[in-house]
Amino acid sequence: MATATATRRLTAILAADVVGYSRLMGADEEGTHERVTVYLRELIEPKFREHRGRVVKTTGDGMLVEFASVVDAVRCAVEIQRGMIDREPEVHGERRIRFRIGVNLGDVIAEEHDIFGDGVNIAARLEALAEPDGICVSRVVRDQVRDRLDYTFADMGEQKVKRPVRVYALRPEAIAELPASSAPPAKAVPRPVVAPRLSIVVLPFANLSNDPEQQYFADGITQDLTADLSRIADMLVISRNTAFTYRSKLVDTRQIGRELCVRYVLEGSVQRSGNRVRVTAQLIDAETDAHVWAERFNGDTNDLFALQDEITSRIAVTLDLELVAREAARAPEHSDPLDYIFRGRATVSNPQSRARYAEAIGMFEHALALDPHSVSARSWLALTLANRVINQMSDTTSTDTARAEGLVGQALASSPRSATVHFAKGEVLRAQRRYAEAIPEYETVLAFDRNSAWGLYALGHCKLMTGSIEEVIPLIEQAIRLSPREPMIGVRYYLIGTVHLLQSHTDEAIVWFEKARSAMPTAPFVRSHLASTYALRGETERAAAELAEARRLAGDDSFSSIARMRARGSWGAPKTRALFDSTHFVGLRKAGMTEE
Repeated sequence: MATATATRRLTAILAADVVGYSRLMGADEEGTHERVTVYLRELIEPKFREHRGRVVKTTGDGMLVEFASVVDAVRCAVEIQRGMIDREPEVHGERRIRFRIGVNLGDVIAEEHDIFGDGVNIAARLEALAEPDGICVSRVVRDQVRDRLDYTFADMGEQKVKRPVRVYALRPEAIAELPASSAPPAKAVPRPVVAPRLSIVVLPFANLSNDPEQQYFADGITQDLTADLSRIADMLVISRNTAFTYRSKLVDTRQIGRELCVRYVLEGSVQRSGNRVRVTAQLIDAETDAHVWAERFNGDTNDLFALQDEITSRIAVTLDLELVAREAARAPEHSDPLDYIFRGRATVSNPQSRARYAEAIGMFEHALALDPHSVSARSWLALTLANRVINQMSDTTSTDTARAEGLVGQALASSPRSATVHFAKGEVLRAQRRYAEAIPEYETVLAFDRNSAWGLYALGHCKLMTGSIEEVIPLIEQAIRLSPREPMIGVRYYLIGTVHLLQSHTDEAIVWFEKARSAMPTAPFVRSHLASTYALRGETERAAAELAEARRLAGDDSFSSIARMRARGSWGAPKTRALFDSTHFVGLRKAGMTEE
């Protein structure tokens, strides 16, 4: 069989892709595919032919095209981006089909149906650097076209794209000022755009104070909420600038939902009197105009910035829980990966049992089967497997841990700046009892998402296990402030109680362990710690009753002896183990637990 010989040639390479393609497909798969097909057929492919470009290959969201002339390549890229501005004028920016384009001039290896080499790789990196609706080119491209095309390129400096390359950008605003494309506008696509499940606009909070100069505080709440909500995984949040166009307008919630293509609207008010301030917020379903959630927050104004941070963080964390639970409760005709992820998250957020862990893991497995490349599915599956090991509810500890570790590695390679991915890695390290290595992961989570109550809790637990006991309670108190209605709030009470126990603050420990018992009445580890603390205070009958209940709830021999507890539990660094030896285990002996 004859084999075609590869040849080399100098060529101009255009790389383009659709911005947020996975998100758009997740929201409306058929509609997105139909819209992209229209623009390819009526604008983009005609432009390639007009400027003598050869389409080398296409993917679902991108394309690679080569041109004999670098001037033709750049002119084609500009006319495509300018032409897209005239498309979908009625669709909000977050839902529009938008492209990034990169253009490079380089030597390539050419085969019959593909091209390879650094020239192609650099074009792809340039495309990734471009803004939505914008174009990035290499220095060699800019030098070739600057005396031939009247475009204004911004110098982005030297960027590492395979190797250091000076990059120039033609920004969207510069493209918008160019004459309109001669191509006819694309025909309207009749299929309506479906609002993504987790999509929301934060309308400007109303200033109900008598002093109009207090409007800055209401605007600050609105802006901070918009920023905080945007950190929630899979959440689409309408930008502040768009939201503020609705200030002081009487617009029906359903209309806002249609205009912005969002499922939820958050609105509220701020009222200040003297040194007191009240913030009211309510969440509305834009499809039904039904109120989903409302809450009132009161505080003083001695430190307005701290108060504003606390209010916005509380609302953001609460909405994360509310929206995930609400979306998980919907019964779509055809479940997609995101639907299974929501249902899994809602399942695992409730008080946990072996059955609920298995159910949640099954949901995440379904999501991953439907989308094997889903970072969200990999992350949630990994952290749930690891968390099952941490809470000693796994019958396959080594298998769960190994699977979770592999999933996290894949997720990190795809999304190294995801708070959820780093939280999952931290959970895997906690499951492996590598607490010191887990600390930087949780610190990264909090750097990306300051409202991560679970990140604060896990960091606190690792601080305890590594001997930094004095740093634990402030972290857990912040987690409680952020999410006071968290279904698993009991574990936070329990951790504060444990710190007080290890510090020999017996009375304080009992208060917190009793709160944990009320929140998690079926948790045997809470009962065993309460038994130990009661015994240390001399209440041996209550201690014996709690120890008996711990054994009954455990249903095995976990709490049968000191030796078995030592073997099965995790007691941390030498400093922490010594504290458990001098407090907790002393109390358990007094409560009636034997050594063997």
